[in-house]
Amino acid sequence: MNPTAAPPRPGRYSDPLDVIWLSVAQRIGLKVERSRAVFASWDGASTLTLAEQADFDPDDSLTQLILHEICHALVEGPDALSRPDWGLCNHTDKDLVREHACHRVQAALLQKHQLRQVFGPTTEHRPYYDALPEDPLADGPPGAPEDPALAPARAGFERAQRGDWAPILFQALIVTNAIVSHVRWHAPADSVFARYGV
Repeated sequence: MNPTAAPPRPGRYSDPLDVIWLSVAQRIGLKVERSRAVFASWDGASTLTLAEQADFDPDDSLTQLILHEICHALVEGPDALSRPDWGLCNHTDKDLVREHACHRVQAALLQKHQLRQVFGPTTEHRPYYDALPEDPLADGPPGAPEDPALAPARAGFERAQRGDWAPILFQALIVTNAIVSHVRWHAPADSVFARYGV
């Protein structure tokens, strides 16, 4: 049989996690586009532009980028939806506390589903993320100065739990957990999926 003679099959394959998180973005009002011109940028209206796959770090994914930008929006609050890049400056350290708050929210959401090390941020801020305690929203050691990122992180996490996006995020994280929990048994040791539950 000549394989070139076979009729085309309907539909096309997509990564299941990409399908889930692109749907999440759409359901909360973020239109995702891809470009090599930026790594991640929100236009303050409707479009979240993310890097092409070729520009990802080795352990990055569309899931992680979308979730990270959602966490920025949660930390900054509803008014941030109308501001480019959620009102943050990503060219200086002026908003470093807000970035750290985003990391705490991301870690807290993923921790509940054993995905914290699977979809951690991969930028130069990753050491902060990796050093967070088991409860990313907990106070530091007694007598230690409180991390200024804690208050905005707790506010962002509260929006993730009780805001309009809460059921969408909860459902997506449950399904993501289910997929990753099965994939990890087939993943090589250097795969991000091998970090499930760590």
